[in-house]
Amino acid sequence: QVQLVESGGGLVQAGDSLRLSCAASGRTFSTYAMGWFRQAPEKEREFVATISRTGGSTYYGDSVKGRFTISRDNAKNTVYLQMNSLKPEDTAVYYCAARLSFLNSGPYYREGEYNYWGQGTQVTVSS
Repeated sequence: QVQLVESGGGLVQAGDSLRLSCAASGRTFSTYAMGWFRQAPEKEREFVATISRTGGSTYYGDSVKGRFTISRDNAKNTVYLQMNSLKPEDTAVYYCAARLSFLNSGPYYREGEYNYWGQGTQVTVSS
């Protein structure tokens, strides 16, 4: 079992940067693949990025490639999402997600592949 708490959301202007954090409870964080998803009003939840349990492999949604970077610090039980060159269409609630994984498995980019979810953090980008 793992509990996830996101932070770092806020209101920014187009072109700005923001870094989201997701703190996980438990002592087995390094056995979980982690992902970020987002959901804009009246839209389905969208895959943003995922990172393997070691951090050696990352995978991004097409809409954020080249602008967002996912990383993790297993010593701090935390995964990050660095968001650069933000656009108004990035406005959404951002969710952190986790699932147990084996080495060299994944990437996991489907919502249904994750077992644990945070409560979400709002990111609003003004034009």
